[in-house]
Amino acid sequence: MSTFLYRLGKSAYSKPWYFLLPWIVILGVVGALLGANGIQSSSEMKIEGTESQKVLDMLAEELPAAAGGQASVAFTAPAGERLDTPQRIALILKAINDVYNMDYIINPAELAAKAAADSSAAAGQAGAAGQAAGQAGAAGQTAGQAGAAGQTAGQAGAAGQTAGQAGAAGQAVGQAGVAGQAVPYGPLFAEGVPVPGVMLSADGSIALFQFQFTVQQTSLPASVPDNVIKAVSEVEQAGSGITAIPSDSLKSTPSIGSTEAIGVAVAAVVLFITLGSVVAAGLPLITALLGVAISVGGSFALSSIIQMNDITPILAVMIGLAVGIDYSLFIVNRQRRLILDERLSAHEATGRAVGTAGSAVFFAGLTVIIALCGMLVIGIGFLSTMALVAAVSVLITVLLALTLLPALLGLVGERICTSKARANNAASGKKALNGFSHRWARTTVKYRWAIIIMVILVLGTAAIPVTKMELGIPSGASANLDTPARQSYDIISKGFGEGFNGPLLLVAEATKESDKISPETLGKLVQELQMHDNVTLVSPMGFNETGDLAIISLIPKTGPTDTKTRDLVQDLRDPGSNFASANNVTLGVTGFTAINIDMSSKLSEAFPMYIGIIVILSLIILLLVFRSIIVPIKATVGFILSVLATFGLTTAVYQWGWLHSLFGFDTGGPLLSFMPILVTGILYGLAMDYQVFLVSSMREAYVHGRHGNESVIHGYDLASRVVLAAGVIMVSVFAGFIFAPDAMIKQIGFALAFGILIDAFIIRMTLVPAIMSVFGDKAWWLPKWLDRLLPNLDVEGDKLIAKLHAENGDKS
Repeated sequence: MSTFLYRLGKSAYSKPWYFLLPWIVILGVVGALLGANGIQSSSEMKIEGTESQKVLDMLAEELPAAAGGQASVAFTAPAGERLDTPQRIALILKAINDVYNMDYIINPAELAAKAAADSSAAAGQAGAAGQAAGQAGAAGQTAGQAGAAGQTAGQAGAAGQTAGQAGAAGQAVGQAGVAGQAVPYGPLFAEGVPVPGVMLSADGSIALFQFQFTVQQTSLPASVPDNVIKAVSEVEQAGSGITAIPSDSLKSTPSIGSTEAIGVAVAAVVLFITLGSVVAAGLPLITALLGVAISVGGSFALSSIIQMNDITPILAVMIGLAVGIDYSLFIVNRQRRLILDERLSAHEATGRAVGTAGSAVFFAGLTVIIALCGMLVIGIGFLSTMALVAAVSVLITVLLALTLLPALLGLVGERICTSKARANNAASGKKALNGFSHRWARTTVKYRWAIIIMVILVLGTAAIPVTKMELGIPSGASANLDTPARQSYDIISKGFGEGFNGPLLLVAEATKESDKISPETLGKLVQELQMHDNVTLVSPMGFNETGDLAIISLIPKTGPTDTKTRDLVQDLRDPGSNFASANNVTLGVTGFTAINIDMSSKLSEAFPMYIGIIVILSLIILLLVFRSIIVPIKATVGFILSVLATFGLTTAVYQWGWLHSLFGFDTGGPLLSFMPILVTGILYGLAMDYQVFLVSSMREAYVHGRHGNESVIHGYDLASRVVLAAGVIMVSVFAGFIFAPDAMIKQIGFALAFGILIDAFIIRMTLVPAIMSVFGDKAWWLPKWLDRLLPNLDVEGDKLIAKLHAENGDKS
């Protein structure tokens, strides 16, 4: 491998345009495909096999419209005023009608009229069911909209419902099957007729408009939510005093923002300090940016073929920038050291740098790719896509570092090291041996046991919050106070209760294929559900055409991410519960809230398995790279310790809200459900990068005759400067995402930044030399029988150097 890379590096240096042009062509092709296919992404995080997804799939087959997504808009009046004045009602009514007339949005009035016409013969049965919204539901109206629609008494009567059966004509609670119950809200009336889909709070200051799409939000054209927001915003005309606040489900696609540019700027400064030249510092940046352009642009270009989550390309940007800069830094730094320390020509130094440091880059990149691809074993579609796109980004970065970078070095030539740098190197070289890294290495060796105990205690303490970690999907409840998502959540909670931010959709199915669910059975089931301690409102929606399946809307008292809501979902699904067994039905629960609960549960179950995969991979890869038993075990234990501490800090900050103002958010909430798996895979690969570069230098020192603490200190001297720079760059790039506007990106950026901070500086650069000093030469022990079985990967290119010395003698 090292010999091949040596020849590749020299060829790229001598014939740079042979290697530059293909990458330019690839970038052009990606740009052309992107222009032709456009950018398509979705917020879908679908997990096949979960209970909520099974119910959703069944609805898509039995009642396709009922499987559509939901959204809401909250209208508010100025303090102390009401919305139900003639002028304001007219404005709200116009906005609502504009929304109902859009494509992909269900109009409940049309459905009610169609249901009445199609089922007039069954009007009596509908009346016995106790609601007009039921027939609208049979046509596909979702739970929250049917319960909140406030159907008129006339519509109810058209479907056969009597005022007495409703309890109070047009009252939402009557539709819920709990006639006469007092509630702090009701329908919004326009000229004595309830406005479909709109509820008014008790004080009249808040109106909640809930509506349903014909498809899930992930399948909507991007223009639909934008058009909805534009239509409802028209109520905010001068003098009306109305404010329209869309729900979180109408928010735009997560964006990276501009804060990541700060991370890139810091990386540029670190590169300049490390390499001492603007030209040398610019090469890693060019390589990384080109890698991001190709990988992210390519993923977007294929987004019309491969369904891609909104976060997928952002993740590729994170990883592409970080590893792209780091890998190129390792090679450029090695080339410059060979020029300055060994007086080699830039041509020869490039070949050797690619053959030695390039070999380490190849295996380091391979560990990242393997760690990411390990996520495929979990079998979660959107997570697999994220992992594959990120892995391709790393692969492209490695290829660029091994081909494009030496070609760029060829264009730069001997200018990679200025004459001033060459003149100063001889004077500063001896001082470097007594520099900070040398003193730090000696300190860690001298106080090794104190350092080991201190690191374990500190990181162990930081890991304690992991025991309280809660997973979910960040909602409007944890959004910043100045965002529409948070304002909508708070307003809905104030006027109607937190549960209205996350309605549940229940599907009752007859236990026997030959049975049908009677209106009386449905009414009884609704009443029993209404008696649950954590239920605010239950609204029957009606039946499918065969009558063996009924749709029910249920509004919990608690919010979408509350643990009590999760317990409610479990109670409803319990086959032994009175809800199901007493009525001879099976209950399925779906909706956005239930989907998120199932996703978090599934990912929590998969996390230990993935950790197991990572541990096994770590031991195998490091065994092959270092040909040692102690080093892989030590590296893996250190990684586990750093990961637990990372998630502990992330829990304390983003769940408990510690230092929230420092990191640019207002309220804590559950951690992103797929974040632990995603971050673990990425951190493992990057941690092994530092392990390879740092410990391979120690092994090189040992192989070349240094033993005990001397090999540890000398190896640390050689690699610590570039590992330090790489760690600072990684932390800077990832930290730039902490202040992105989207809560999910914030959490991922924080976990990656602090994960690298802990692993690079505390584990690799502090704990590793201390432990290596404890074991001394025994750290490199390997049973002879295993030594014969393992291939010699020659990561540091020892065989290449030996071969060059044999061919050229001291001249090389």
